Amino acid sequence: MKTAVLKHKAHNWKSWLGLTSLAMLSLGACTLPRVRTTVTAPAQIRVTIVATPAPKVESTGGSTANPSTAASPTASAATSDTNPTAAPSAQATASTPAAANTRPASVRLEQLVDGLDEPLYLTQAGNGTSVLYIVEQAGKVLTYDTGTLNETPFLDIVDRVNSSGNEQGLLSIVFSSNYESDGFFFANYTAKNGDSVTSRFSANEDRQTADADSELVLLTIEDPYGNHNGGLLKFGPDGMLYLGMGDGGSAGDPQNNAQDTQSLLGKMLRIDVSKASEAEPYTIPSDNPNFGDDAKPELWAVGLRNPWRYSFDRETGDLYIADVGQNAYEEVNFQPAGAGGLNYGWKLREGLEEYSGDKQPQFTDPVVEYPHADGCSVTGGYVYRGKAIPGLTGTYLYGDYCQGTIWKLTPNGDSWNNEELLKDNLRISSFGEDDSGELYVLDHSGAVYKIVAE
Repeated sequence: MKTAVLKHKAHNWKSWLGLTSLAMLSLGACTLPRVRTTVTAPAQIRVTIVATPAPKVESTGGSTANPSTAASPTASAATSDTNPTAAPSAQATASTPAAANTRPASVRLEQLVDGLDEPLYLTQAGNGTSVLYIVEQAGKVLTYDTGTLNETPFLDIVDRVNSSGNEQGLLSIVFSSNYESDGFFFANYTAKNGDSVTSRFSANEDRQTADADSELVLLTIEDPYGNHNGGLLKFGPDGMLYLGMGDGGSAGDPQNNAQDTQSLLGKMLRIDVSKASEAEPYTIPSDNPNFGDDAKPELWAVGLRNPWRYSFDRETGDLYIADVGQNAYEEVNFQPAGAGGLNYGWKLREGLEEYSGDKQPQFTDPVVEYPHADGCSVTGGYVYRGKAIPGLTGTYLYGDYCQGTIWKLTPNGDSWNNEELLKDNLRISSFGEDDSGELYVLDHSGAVYKIVAE
């Protein structure tokens, strides 16, 4: 078996700076009361919605240069009880997304299952079944179907997953577009030595379980610290496999990985796995942007701290990326479909604010940022394209891990409107989307909820 290993200087210790909101909240969040609150009025949180001109980045390597990105939980806890102010609207970044439904939507969270072991992700296989696949951080994938949680895991790779760090573990899976015929799916996880591993697995013939021994390692990235792992895999509308990688961890990106184009850390990567084999685990798409003569060819976007959940709008192909901040700001980025080659600015800036060095004109601004008075770790979601809640159509939902707030970000002509949708006592580790476009919320304390109409 061939493994593509990219070497970075490794450290055999874990800094206290690697402790994140996942660690700090795990001490008491499980005992918080479950109070459901539906909010349809504009959000009462202090949010900056950013107006920026269309980015002008030279197109290199055959692609149209523009925004792109990804996201993951890791930030300092909120340190202020400042009362927030109402969210304004502002100009859209780069291009205007498809118009959203402007009718108000009143929603609630309907619990599907509880008692899970730190769920981190939820998806479906795209094969016409009603089965939901739930990723547990320790290294299992469970299946849930019409009210029943299967006792037999679909996949169990606990034996090779390191989940000792608060942001380590089995981080995501994604199914091949031909899953029903080829049985392939892909996973990203933290190896026992701390490296980030992306592998292909095969489901058994009945598609009820997977063969853990079928693993073909496609990409291994040495990770110097235990936090900022990113780890979300998704196939884009172009059929390419995207991987969002954090900056390698600690605090403040001490190795400057996010701006180093010879590193795969702090980036959005884009590779072709359609003909993956032991001899050639992946190839480089011919239209990947060129970040320079010595840059890694896998790069799609740079300057990310810890992309914790990104998603493609299934109707337009636009990409939304939530990037976790350091000490002050959380952000959401918008990338028009098919764009690549952008720099999101970390660690020279956090959100719109200077962090380490001068702000550079080639940086792409977020469309939303919010301060740590209003949360501590952004969790990216999806643009709603389901049928059950017409008032949410075309609206991007995202949340905060610490506060349990879910916001809706809605394009309005050349502007964006940001409103609080609901708030609950959840540690929002991820959102999920099923094959019909309905959305789910994962509580890191152990539950999965579906977003339903009130």
